[in-house]
Amino acid sequence: MFPTPFKSAFIIPLLKKPDLNPADTKSYRPISNLSVLSKLVERLVAQQLTSYLRLWNLLPELQSAYRTNHSTETAVLRVLSDILCALDRGDFALLTLLDLSAAFDSVDHATLLSSLEISYGIGGTLLDWFKSYLHGLQQSVRCTNSKSTLSAILYGVPQGSVLGPILFLLYTADLLKLVQNKGLIPHLYADDTQIYGSCPPDRAAALQDQVTVCIDAVGAWMRSNRLQLNATKTEVLWCASARRQDQLPDLPLLVGSDAVKPVRCVRDLGIYIDADVSMRTHVSRTVSSCFAALRQIRSVRRSVSKPVLLSLVSSLVLSRLDYGSATLAGIPTYMLDRLQSVLNAAARLIYGRRKYDPVTPLLQDLHWLSAPERIKFRLAVLVFRCRNNTAPAYLARDLHWAADNNSRQRLRSSTTHKLIVPRTRLRTVGDRTFGVAAARVWNNLPLTVRSATSLNTFKRHLKTHLFHCSYSC
Repeated sequence: MFPTPFKSAFIIPLLKKPDLNPADTKSYRPISNLSVLSKLVERLVAQQLTSYLRLWNLLPELQSAYRTNHSTETAVLRVLSDILCALDRGDFALLTLLDLSAAFDSVDHATLLSSLEISYGIGGTLLDWFKSYLHGLQQSVRCTNSKSTLSAILYGVPQGSVLGPILFLLYTADLLKLVQNKGLIPHLYADDTQIYGSCPPDRAAALQDQVTVCIDAVGAWMRSNRLQLNATKTEVLWCASARRQDQLPDLPLLVGSDAVKPVRCVRDLGIYIDADVSMRTHVSRTVSSCFAALRQIRSVRRSVSKPVLLSLVSSLVLSRLDYGSATLAGIPTYMLDRLQSVLNAAARLIYGRRKYDPVTPLLQDLHWLSAPERIKFRLAVLVFRCRNNTAPAYLARDLHWAADNNSRQRLRSSTTHKLIVPRTRLRTVGDRTFGVAAARVWNNLPLTVRSATSLNTFKRHLKTHLFHCSYSC
């Protein structure tokens, strides 16, 4: 059983954004706080549960949330790579982003326990423990010096818990199979649902109808499982090559009783995707947010030491610059120059130099890679992780090693840890897919780098090689 004193949580409401109306309850995000001991107990159970699920391959492959070696970047990279492959074939692609309303708070306990027993083989004493864990949950709200009375939690997994996210993934796993049975491709990150498919240009109307039928089925499944689809946050994006943008459909997509009009750009897990998949909006937003952070840092640079200044730039600027960088492979040089301008401005800020002072010595002294090499670094690390089975399986499938190909076993490439580069039609689209861009980056690395035996060693040798390419090639 799960100890009763561990089942009580207190909630602190925090404003989502400073400019929201504090009198509106929808402006707040509830932050749930549990006791430290309860989280320690949950972590012990979570370790055993995840080990069991991995052993029998029961975790949903296309769910990237709350899983080791998975991230929002790998999820978007998978979706974007599939879309780029479709565009390289000359097809249109349709991406739909669905959102659930209060998903974690709507989980039905009886349905969850039944799913654990039937779908995942969890029974006996362990199932009794989960029943005890979900039964008798309570919470109260704290605001300044006030505190509400305890109220029972009849639905949902405990917010702020260790086990809650894992249980939610298992609860929604059947949603992936439902979408696949409708002939479309799903990808989930917690309650953020991505559904997409592709078709020849003359079958765009049929694809839109197919997606509508799929969303209706998803909505029915959610209602039967006490979940609710949030139509107001649903977004629809048609993708095509730059030359075919004028051929894209503009008819709204029906989501239940609501008509959702296609947009020209969507924000998918923090990464902006344009209708022509150029990543122009993502680069613009990234550069803008980085320069905004630099302006804030500049206002305090005289009040802090250089190590603190370097730490601020690293956490507030470089982290934003690098987020989602694997999706930027193959973008035009002028976009790379915009990203490089952020690095140049940050280096001059740290050393107190003026706008037109030489920046290359500063970047070398900081040991920062240039913008193109930072993208290559992220792709190469993903390839190394795929090779060592520490990356998502949905990315590793795109990589084909020369040594595994029977027709190449007598060639030199089979003994040099090289990848087979797939053929593509369009350099501006097909060459940017993960399987192509990552393979080319990997094959251009020296053998001494590719043959590293550990991730830390590989990163060290890789950065040394790319640093030399940044300022010596």
